[in-house]
Amino acid sequence: MAYTTVHYEVADRVAWLVINNPPANALNQATLTDLGAALDEAAKDDQVKAVVITGEGRFFVAGADIKQFTQLGEAEAQALSETGQALFARIEAFRKPVIAAINGACLGGGLELAMACHIRFAAAEAKLGLPELNLGIIPGYGGTQRLPRLVGPGKATQLMLTSDMIGGEEAQRIGLVEAVYPVEVLLDEVKKLAAAITAKGQLAVAYTLEAIQASFSEDHDAGYRTEARVFGQVFGTEDAKEGISAFIEKRKPEFSDR
Repeated sequence: MAYTTVHYEVADRVAWLVINNPPANALNQATLTDLGAALDEAAKDDQVKAVVITGEGRFFVAGADIKQFTQLGEAEAQALSETGQALFARIEAFRKPVIAAINGACLGGGLELAMACHIRFAAAEAKLGLPELNLGIIPGYGGTQRLPRLVGPGKATQLMLTSDMIGGEEAQRIGLVEAVYPVEVLLDEVKKLAAAITAKGQLAVAYTLEAIQASFSEDHDAGYRTEARVFGQVFGTEDAKEGISAFIEKRKPEFSDR
């Protein structure tokens, strides 16, 4: 498919979604639509075993398109929030791992997008934050829910109420990102991570993501039940038989994703 704000490419079983919406890769309706369509394409492609989202140039995503906010009333703003929330919830529940490669400014909706991804690697030079209160508004794409879950309610409240921006190393220190690298090697490190993941059986990866997603439920017992169910399901796969046999036979497994 052709996209206007996202470059889509598959290499080594990884779908790369590169946001390219100059000048700052803002999240407008076109970007949200393109991201949703690109996820559709990655979901349907059996050759794709992982997804990377990053930005073109110096920006990951520097926030929403503020100009569109001047046209919004209460109903339109709520509808926009629900659209973004639905897309980011889909990323969070995606059955293929989604990695955010935060190459630069990652603010507002950009950070909300990154937080919806399963794993976040950031450049040391990146700037991350939710500065919406500077505009007299609040995060609307899930930021008030995901940031406390990642860094704790106190730190999340501080960051949102002050609109402070933090660098990549501070983001790693507080648990907002998993790893930090100089920007010139960031994508190489992301490729290494993706290669380690795509070497695994796709079904086992998908079941693991489903079980992790269940851990976010308020009902902890439901999370354990989900883990037990998918643990049983994975034992019915050819990959499980191959992996166990390979371990016993002291050889590298050859997964078929079945």
